[in-house]
Amino acid sequence: MELHDVWFVLIAVLWTGYFFLEGFDFGIGVLTKLLARDRKEKRVLINTIGPVWDGNEVWLLTAGGATFAAFPEWYATLFSGFYLPLLIILFCLIVRGVAFEYRAKRPEERWQTNWETAIFWTSLIPAVLWGVAFGNIVRGVKIDADMEYVGTFWDLLNPYAILGGLVTLTLFTFHGAVFAGLKTAGDIRARARALALKLGPVTALLALGFLLWTQADNGDGWSMGALVVAVVSLLAAIGAVAKGREGWSFAFSGVTIAAAVAMLFLTLFPNVMPSSLNDAWNLTVTNASSSPYTLKIMTWCAGIATPIVLLYQSWTYWVFRKRIGTQHIADAH
Repeated sequence: MELHDVWFVLIAVLWTGYFFLEGFDFGIGVLTKLLARDRKEKRVLINTIGPVWDGNEVWLLTAGGATFAAFPEWYATLFSGFYLPLLIILFCLIVRGVAFEYRAKRPEERWQTNWETAIFWTSLIPAVLWGVAFGNIVRGVKIDADMEYVGTFWDLLNPYAILGGLVTLTLFTFHGAVFAGLKTAGDIRARARALALKLGPVTALLALGFLLWTQADNGDGWSMGALVVAVVSLLAAIGAVAKGREGWSFAFSGVTIAAAVAMLFLTLFPNVMPSSLNDAWNLTVTNASSSPYTLKIMTWCAGIATPIVLLYQSWTYWVFRKRIGTQHIADAH
């Protein structure tokens, strides 16, 4: 296996980590409107991700940086062609971070309500747009012989990509509901489980349709195996929720996300960004990669830094592992 193949796999792993962690993060943000009945319950939900949400976003920065360094042609075409949706995602992530930090800085109800509304929308919009973006990456976009995107923003809003956006929205919200059931106590825990049971079948139907469409277009035996794992894991997650086993359900929903991302990258390889105009103009792991020396230096750096980051982030989750409920939230002044 060449180094450019190794870095294709590593980038897939980074996106898997990001969607697994930021998935329930976005889901909690959406649930502040769907699940919480009052401000105290919204504070409970926000506090479940309060210590970890910013660490989850490190995976996005690492995935973007790795793409820039390992596959500069891919990075350039992707960020120029998908400029508007990626700019919207970036804007949402900035506002979302500010909302988490500033929501409780003033006691006025209108102030806090506005920031809570911002958390909801800046969680929902990226959850949709990431699915749209990856749907277009896998399906292929208008790339010419100069490796430049020559389509428009509206070309990205095709049925396959929109279905991908609905899948990521429902899957992340289900993942967030399972996480809420795992991390909360009392009545909100029971309602999180009930909501997860309602979201589960809808998520399963949308995901099955999207993955079967992907398999029919570009799949092989390996991607079919990932599809089966994703569907079975999602059904297992729903079953675990019904039995009140939130830990197992969260693990299975995580496996679902990992298997779905693996399937997308398996159908993509050896391309990194197919051209819908001419297969000869596809960006591949070969023609879009950096020099072997660059990839070698990157591999050494990743081998040293990655275990440290994983250990630190695992320790953070362990420290903040306990459940919280409304009884742990002080009354507002």
